[in-house]
Amino acid sequence: MSPPVAAVVALGSNLDDPEAQVRRAFGEIAALPQTRVTARSALYRTAPVGFADQPPFVNACAKVETRLSPRELLDGLLAIEARHGRARGIPNGPRTLDLDIVLYGGAAIDEPGLAIPHPRAHGRAFVLAPLLDVWPDAEIPGKGPARDCLAKVGLAGVERL
Repeated sequence: MSPPVAAVVALGSNLDDPEAQVRRAFGEIAALPQTRVTARSALYRTAPVGFADQPPFVNACAKVETRLSPRELLDGLLAIEARHGRARGIPNGPRTLDLDIVLYGGAAIDEPGLAIPHPRAHGRAFVLAPLLDVWPDAEIPGKGPARDCLAKVGLAGVERL
């Protein structure tokens, strides 16, 4: 059996009691097979990015150790989103739950439907702040230390709850 890989999952919600959606999702991620949550970030209230005419988000990150492949982990996360009633409509629009793989070890993957590291994580404070809660020395492949990325983008619009 292969050793577990450290990965980070970003969580976000701005519909149907976002704090409860995110808290419930932490438990559902921990229940994925061959996966355990090793750290949970604080929750953050964040301003919407892109499509601005929507409620603020609650964002967080979970650091996990998993023996699932990146694709298996993604499939598990998509199933959790579906159980939360995730509907894909407006890009960057309102959602009950959004789960993204931000990091999977030091892997760089670009396949149809699967991009790791998340292609915009390095430029989004709402991902970087909770990422640093769970993995203070995280490196984003091709972009460098997450701490340096956050220093570049700043914390405007991000409030720790």
